[in-house]
Amino acid sequence: MNKKTGFIGAGNMASAIINGMLAAGAQPETLVVYDVDGEKLKAMEKRGIKAAGCGADVLKECDYTVLAVKPQQLDTVLSELKTVCDDKKVIVSIAAGISTEYIKKGLSSNCPCVRVMPNTPLLLGCGATALCRTDNVSDEDFEYVKSLFENSGITAVISENEMNAVISVNGSSPAYFYLFAKAMQDYAVEQGIDGETAMRLICATMKGSAEMLLNSGDDAETLIKKVSSPGGTTLKALDIFYENDTEQVIKKAMDACTKRAVELAGE
Repeated sequence: MNKKTGFIGAGNMASAIINGMLAAGAQPETLVVYDVDGEKLKAMEKRGIKAAGCGADVLKECDYTVLAVKPQQLDTVLSELKTVCDDKKVIVSIAAGISTEYIKKGLSSNCPCVRVMPNTPLLLGCGATALCRTDNVSDEDFEYVKSLFENSGITAVISENEMNAVISVNGSSPAYFYLFAKAMQDYAVEQGIDGETAMRLICATMKGSAEMLLNSGDDAETLIKKVSSPGGTTLKALDIFYENDTEQVIKKAMDACTKRAVELAGE
């Protein structure tokens, strides 16, 4: 597919997608980028990627345009793009909480839209990305957009009415694990264990636990029971979690995340 892909915004997420594309064999000359930060554009140009003069120039030149900006910046971007947008341009948005209907309204166009919720592990090729599409996105176009994220991790296709809730599942959730890991490391240091050693053990345990969830054939509840010997140390730790209603705290936090996504969309 010899089509051009553009990016409005050249931050970490756009860079991660671009890195994955280049690693998968995309040619730099098929990519166009615009960012208000001139230094970021210069860095892209050094890699053979074309730097556009504005967002509208990206959209005019490209078949696929990724809106890699924060939700708070999106209205300004859409206002600029609507003067050059047509119904053949495929728009890809990674702005949290912003619906495809909102994007099409802002562009005054019935252009095909793909809404995406990636996460920061995409930077290391270990991302988890959820996607949905409008009815007028062709299968060919959707497969191409999916491939942009599959270059750097796994993807899952869901319905748009699930997109706000999925932010708490894969988009924001790395921060939950980092918080848990930090608390574990802090405790280890308090007990005299070297912090770097502790973090290596914690991370290996997290990776191993993820593999168990994916490949052992057991669900989470069964795996918890298999670690928890009657009268043993693990149950003592779990008792504290249960007494403090940790599962409900996690659900409450995820619900707050989802509600914020709705607020960002102005729904």
